[in-house]
Amino acid sequence: MTQVTYDPWHAALLDFLHLTQQAQDDQIAGCVSASLRPLGMEPTCYLVDEEQRQLHPLPEFGKAAAEPLGVEGTLAGRAFTSVETQRAGTGAGSRLWVPLVDGTERLGVIEIVVVRDDCDIEALRDWCESYVNLVGHLIAVKMPYGDALQQVRRTRPMTVAGELLLSTLPPLTFTSDRLVISAVLEPHYDIGGDAFDYALDDQTAWFCVLDGMGRGLRAAVMTVTTLAAIRAARRDARGLYAITQAAEEALQEQFPDTAYVTGVLCELDTGTGRLRFISAGHPAPLLLRHGRAVRELAGGRRLPLGLDDNTIDVAEEALEPGDRLLLYSDGVVEASDRHGDMFGVERLVDLTERAGQARLPAPETLRILAHRVAEFRDGPPRDDATLMLVEWSAEAARRVLP
Repeated sequence: MTQVTYDPWHAALLDFLHLTQQAQDDQIAGCVSASLRPLGMEPTCYLVDEEQRQLHPLPEFGKAAAEPLGVEGTLAGRAFTSVETQRAGTGAGSRLWVPLVDGTERLGVIEIVVVRDDCDIEALRDWCESYVNLVGHLIAVKMPYGDALQQVRRTRPMTVAGELLLSTLPPLTFTSDRLVISAVLEPHYDIGGDAFDYALDDQTAWFCVLDGMGRGLRAAVMTVTTLAAIRAARRDARGLYAITQAAEEALQEQFPDTAYVTGVLCELDTGTGRLRFISAGHPAPLLLRHGRAVRELAGGRRLPLGLDDNTIDVAEEALEPGDRLLLYSDGVVEASDRHGDMFGVERLVDLTERAGQARLPAPETLRILAHRVAEFRDGPPRDDATLMLVEWSAEAARRVLP
């Protein structure tokens, strides 16, 4: 029988896959190190926290824990925010900071330090990026099977309402060859009733932002009920009108007393740019074109879901290639400072336009916006703040790729 011989780089990939086949989530960093050390590389894996402010090292048995690194002002942070590999130094001791992603969902970075003089890390940049992409996929696969990876990303305890809502949400970022959908929620550990969802099949993209009445666990249960009803109807191949009715009926059945959820529900044909949407008591989406906000999409209005409004109006808009849609909850624009001034739509538009002019990727645009809202606000948040940015653009899709 002929024995197959692999080059060291191919062998390292196979070793990693073999080591992780039965590894627990808290053993991933050790598997990375074991597969890269024979190549003269010493890695350290970092995950970004829920706030997207710091990068925290994954624990590794027998290795002293590294210090957390700031997303702002570090090479590691630059690799994370730009989704581009950063290099420091030459020869032995030089290092790469490689973005750690699952598809286009930003998870963190991996620092790779050269420990041999004969290893040209710059020449191996492409290989390192492919290897780290594989690590990102494996981390995403392992994350539901344990708590260690989630614990690394958390800087304080999560409320029951926050745990319930976050466990139902899709990843923050999704990309196809012509569409980017990215979202972010605040406050991360005490979400009261906001949520988002999306799906893309063939050339139809479906996405929404929801906001349950009140705060806390009751609001979270309202929103999760609405989200489940929407998904069930959508997966039953119903249209936008019927999906909205299904959410209305589920809320009325489960909450016979007064209960409602506001939301914007959208359906986009990614081949033609035809957008259909319903706005149920929710702030109107903002349309941005050529880097400027051109108008609010004020059509498709109805009462919030759960208030028995049968006059559902499905509005339409023709998008142009490169258009951006910004969806948000009222907790964004109603955040107030110590003087009682609100963040407001005008400030939100200004910051979004600046990010567009700087050609920032959608996930980085929302990270900055969420931080600006948090910095503006005086004291603990009175309401959730959710942002979703949808870009119908092949060029925008390329900007979020590592």
